[in-house]
Amino acid sequence: MATCSMTSATGFMVAPIVTSNTTTAKCTMVMFSSKTTRGSRLVVKAADGAAVDTNEPTKEAAPKPPPIGPKRGAKVKILRKESYWYKGVGSVVTVDQDPKTRYPVVVRFNKVNYANVSTNNYALDEIQEV
Repeated sequence: MATCSMTSATGFMVAPIVTSNTTTAKCTMVMFSSKTTRGSRLVVKAADGAAVDTNEPTKEAAPKPPPIGPKRGAKVKILRKESYWYKGVGSVVTVDQDPKTRYPVVVRFNKVNYANVSTNNYALDEIQEV
């Protein structure tokens, strides 16, 4: 025999309580809140056969493109003539892999410039790996 109970506290709530002599019991619960809050919630719980199969066929991931620029930690020579570190050697800190980035290579130097800065960004054609 199945029974159903409905309770209302601050909103509307349906919570069927199913009692049966069989071993397979299906239970669902829906709750709507009448309070007007910014974080309103809808809670739906389901069990026994109501589960949705989330195992969709996986798409084959495209192979990653090869990384651009020198690797992290590589020593590079600066070819930008207006740079304070022109013809100097520094080490690569990071390389931005976004092709839209104008100056993707961050280089750190042992010597600081006039503004007490020891890093600078360079384009790929402004550096040469040593």
